[in-house]
This record gives sequence, structure tokens and C-alpha cells, in this order.
Amino acid sequence: MMRRITFSLAVCGMVAVVAAGKAAIAAEQRAVADLVKSLNMSGYSSPMRAPDWSGRTADGKTLSLSALRGRVILINFWATWCQECRPEMPLFQRMHGEFATQGLSVIGINAREGTVAVRGYAKELGLTFPLVLDPEGKIGTTYGVIGLPTTFLIGRDGRAVALGVGPREWASAEARVLMEILLNEQLTR
Repeated sequence: MMRRITFSLAVCGMVAVVAAGKAAIAAEQRAVADLVKSLNMSGYSSPMRAPDWSGRTADGKTLSLSALRGRVILINFWATWCQECRPEMPLFQRMHGEFATQGLSVIGINAREGTVAVRGYAKELGLTFPLVLDPEGKIGTTYGVIGLPTTFLIGRDGRAVALGVGPREWASAEARVLMEILLNEQLTR
């Protein structure tokens, strides 16, 4: 009899832990959705994986989305001639410096420009995060990019979290909290 009671209590305890975990995940998802809206970005109504891509960086390395699995990824499509892209770049650099060790990968994907232009721009702005070349626009086409800048947020589990066309307030408290929530998510999700 005592074993049955102990077992029943253990089962009730596990059910309570699972229920609390589900409630916490739901609250976290609502918080992410609210923060995405506050940044005037679009969230995804149903879970979907971000499309994989592979490309060469301006410094000659190969990089792919699949190689970054387990990290939160901010992908920004940009060009050196894009006036609205320029103010965001130092903010992305700051995020890269602050959150890279916590699992954030900031990736700039350049729209149809050459290595010399991209390297010069990076040097001028002091950018150290990876800048992927997309000379034929294949990655941009895969992501449906229609204007610059366009930014995508991808969770640790590879799911597409949000997208925004045009510049955003990346120095805002909302952007910071959003990054912190995404960085604190568990990969097992």
C-alpha cells in the first residue's frame, strides 16, 4: 500500500513538473511573439525550419546554416550601397561582441557584391562577424528577400522565429530581451 501511495505521489509530481514546464514554454512563446511585434517584425504562425544555405565569407571560409545548429542566428541581408543597412551594422557588431559567447551568431549576407567591396565596408565599420557573399542572389532568393535590409531570427533548434524587412531598433531594450529569451531556450525544444 505504501509503495502505491509513493508511486502515485511520484507520478503526480512528474505531471505537475510537466504541466509547469508546458506553461513556462507557452509564456515564453507569448513573450517572444510580443517582442517580435514590438520590433515591427513578423513571426511565423506555425513552426517551420529556416532553409539551409551554404556560402563563402568575404575572408574565404565556407559557412552554412546547418553548421550553426544549436546557436541562435540573426541573418541580415544587406549591401554596401544600401543607406538603411549602414546604421544597423554597428548594432549587429555590438550584439555579436556581447552575445557570441552565449550562442548568438550574427551573419551578414551581402546582396550581389564582390569581395573587395564587402571587405572594404567591413574594415571601414569594424565588422568582425561573418559576411557571406551571395553574388548571384541565390540565398536571398531562397529566403524570399524583396528589400534591403531584411533580417531573420532563427532559434537554436533551427526554427524560423521572425523576419523584418527594413531597419529595426536593434539597440532597444525589446531587442535585447528578445535575444536573451532566445539564447536561454533549450535545444531540446
